[in-house]
Amino acid sequence: MTKQRMKAVVLEGIKNLKIIEREIPKINENEALVAIKAVGICGSDVHYYEQGKIGRYIVQNPLVLGHETSGEVVAIGEKVRKVKVGDRVAIEPGHTCGKCKYCKEGRYNLCPEVKFFATPPIDGALCEYVVVPEDYLFRIPNEMSFEIATLAEPLSVGIHAAQRSNIKMGDTVLILGLGPVGLLSILAAKSYGASKIIAVDIETIRLEAAKKIGATYVLNGKDEAIRQKILDFTNGEGPDVTFETAGSKTTYEVAFEVTKRGGRIVTIGLLAEDKIPLNVNAIVDNEYTIYGVFRYANTYEKAIEVLSKNIEKAKELITHRFKLEESAQAFEFVRNNKDKSIKVIITI
Repeated sequence: MTKQRMKAVVLEGIKNLKIIEREIPKINENEALVAIKAVGICGSDVHYYEQGKIGRYIVQNPLVLGHETSGEVVAIGEKVRKVKVGDRVAIEPGHTCGKCKYCKEGRYNLCPEVKFFATPPIDGALCEYVVVPEDYLFRIPNEMSFEIATLAEPLSVGIHAAQRSNIKMGDTVLILGLGPVGLLSILAAKSYGASKIIAVDIETIRLEAAKKIGATYVLNGKDEAIRQKILDFTNGEGPDVTFETAGSKTTYEVAFEVTKRGGRIVTIGLLAEDKIPLNVNAIVDNEYTIYGVFRYANTYEKAIEVLSKNIEKAKELITHRFKLEESAQAFEFVRNNKDKSIKVIITI
């Protein structure tokens, strides 16, 4: 490459995004340089944009946002074997140490040394080029667009949840919250054999999307009879598995009230508060198994496989597109139009 500098979108303060020029990063022997083609705006990106922090992660220096991303390999280190120049790839955004007990056990999402795109102080991918270790690059089929490939990241959360909760053939799955992770969890659950999916949200656009991509039964969360309707649909038993993806006290309450006795509850959504009341007696009496889900591990190949089989359905989730130069407008659009958009993509 002869080009030496690139554009990057940098968060310099709350609601303050600027396009600057930076040096194109250099690769080492085990890395590839990827020209970014598409970046999905995640709720965490918007939270950093609006609040400047998420829990213990605080934006203290200018930060490049974006971790749902795909692109084209334009240069490789001398020891890289997994990809070659010209490959179209999805990028797994968390890069781990590979040495700790969590990495060695295959649970590298718990690695204490993880460097995750757009999590302070690590820059993300809302720029023209990024350097990525070869292990975190995954080729995508020619028929898959770069935009669809960005969905491998939120879909990976659903796949990890499905694996953790051991979804099996014939299970009924309840998904509480239909943001991109919740919606893509419909595809994840079905890929592991779930026969019925109950999908719940309060936004019409998301309920309609859930129908289009395969939910069996959709319910508006504002319905006062929602608990009874879930039970009626499951012959009074409740779902085998419940995913909570909304991060709402109310939906967590519903999860522990309607899940089948002996069922599995998967906690994905993060709450604004650290602690909420928990009915321990109900957990014991119903012998619930509760799973926490933090990001994902070993999911990207499965995510690309699922997306490749559901490209038309996945297209339903991409509602708006902006260019790199329009990133500030894109973030303002997302934060002000949560009832009109599902996944907003920035193309480069």
